[in-house]
Amino acid sequence: MTGWRAAVWGAALFALTGCQPAPQSPVFQATDITGAAFARDFRLTDHNGRIRTLADFRGKVVAIFFGYTHCPDVCPTTLSDFAAALKLLGAQAGRVQVIFVTLDPQRDTPEILKQFVPAFNPSFLGMYTDADTLKRLAKEYKVVYQKTSVKAADDYLIDHSAGTYVYDPRGHLRLLMPYGSSPEAIAHDLKALLETP
Repeated sequence: MTGWRAAVWGAALFALTGCQPAPQSPVFQATDITGAAFARDFRLTDHNGRIRTLADFRGKVVAIFFGYTHCPDVCPTTLSDFAAALKLLGAQAGRVQVIFVTLDPQRDTPEILKQFVPAFNPSFLGMYTDADTLKRLAKEYKVVYQKTSVKAADDYLIDHSAGTYVYDPRGHLRLLMPYGSSPEAIAHDLKALLETP
């Protein structure tokens, strides 16, 4: 090999070894809504009486779901699926915060939330606010809800949106997880967010 060819070949090898492949974006099971201009933050009281905002959970993946404790199916199923997903995550589960926001402040007192929500996983937090603030928050999160099957002042159901919003550890909204996602699919996406630089 002539001198100039050796120099060109050496330079090419140096350039190739210096190149790093672009980081691959994770492939999610849920709907990727990265960059969405809604569900930006919340200010709620948790079932222990502490005011919370999204910034309180920086460094964790946050999953936030809106529902109510008298829900016959969607809410307990979603909380059960997330509890199972956290078991699949093992040690990484400590970096995930699941938040259940009640759409039924009339019946879901802090005491009821404190009994209901951590029953699925002790780390889960139930959160609440007054009815007027809840309306504004639901609008920010594009959550729809209304009373149905009203039999008495305290005997009714609530139809509501059933998706779960998921934030990455930097507090950026990343995913909308549909109702019925399996624990395996949930764990897959939570793990991908935890491991994304």
